[in-house]
Amino acid sequence: MSHALRVAIAGTGFIGGVHARSARLAGARIVGVSASTPERAAEAAVALGAERAFESSEALVEADDVDVVHICTPNHLHQPLTETALARGKHVICEKPLALDAAGAERLVKAAASAGTVASVPFVYRFYPTVREARERVRSGVTGPVHLLHGTYLQDWLLRPEDDNWRVDPALGGASRAFADIGSHWCDLIEFVSGHRITRLCARTTTVNEQRYTGSGPAFSAEGGGGPLRAVGTEDGAVMQFETDQGALGSVVVSQVSAGHKNRLRIELDGANEALVFEQERPETLWVGRRESATLLHRDPGHLSPPAARLAMLPAGHPEGYAACFDRFVADTYDAINGVTPDGLPQFADGLRAANIIDAVLASSREERWIDVASSALEVA
Repeated sequence: MSHALRVAIAGTGFIGGVHARSARLAGARIVGVSASTPERAAEAAVALGAERAFESSEALVEADDVDVVHICTPNHLHQPLTETALARGKHVICEKPLALDAAGAERLVKAAASAGTVASVPFVYRFYPTVREARERVRSGVTGPVHLLHGTYLQDWLLRPEDDNWRVDPALGGASRAFADIGSHWCDLIEFVSGHRITRLCARTTTVNEQRYTGSGPAFSAEGGGGPLRAVGTEDGAVMQFETDQGALGSVVVSQVSAGHKNRLRIELDGANEALVFEQERPETLWVGRRESATLLHRDPGHLSPPAARLAMLPAGHPEGYAACFDRFVADTYDAINGVTPDGLPQFADGLRAANIIDAVLASSREERWIDVASSALEVA
């Protein structure tokens, strides 16, 4: 396309604002936004620099003057809005989970293939240069065969009963909350870096706050619920053990009720020659452990592998962060729309992969046994 991509954003909460920033930086026109009400959409259009406010998200995905739709709504709207956008021939960036279950996610992968348009999902932690450096060390053989994969993803924004958000409601967020919301990121990242696939797992989930005060506070804020108590039907945390297709073992602890942890995503890969540790809250370095030494590799474009250096925008010592990852993800998606798909772009097939793991986690916890993770040829499309 010779003209600037015409972008519309459905959903204007925290993540919608992040999408809007990255779209502008990538040179797109934000032609419109939609929100939960027309009034909120009008306010968001001003705040996000959009050309107009749509009356509804349904109107937004059907608009003729939109090339790319960013779906940032509550989870239950992802599938119907994405299906409509794809049917109208639009490119789509859809927040995870793609749908409320794996069957819905598979429908979207097939719909995107039929539409012939670009459809990506924001697994943006892939875009840290130090993550790509770890991936290249494994791919090149420097790390050696990987035997153990482990880590955590810990947050505390839903620690107390008065903390509430639409994600807590399974009708809006889906049957899984903590694992679908953040555990999916961890699984995508560990598979992306290691090249392994989780084939079998055993999981337990826990709901620490079995009741919460109803409210509508934004994500990650201290504005909790002030309404009546209601029963909670989604998990606050999960523990998962797993096996991979290459014979490795692994484990992860996922929590949204771990006090003091804001966004502690940590992965470790233990190989025959070295161990690699990436921590999202300390992304400027990659820890490399060997028997004779332990070193920190800095995010220094002059000393990174080419795939990692491509993502390092600033000189070493000038910290980059989450927003920069999102910028790179959106820019790579737009490049794909314009005919060049960079390595590592997370697409709908990756969203389906995450959905299959989530479904297996819920089944394992419910049935108290090991579960084989469903695998589809569509996952590697």
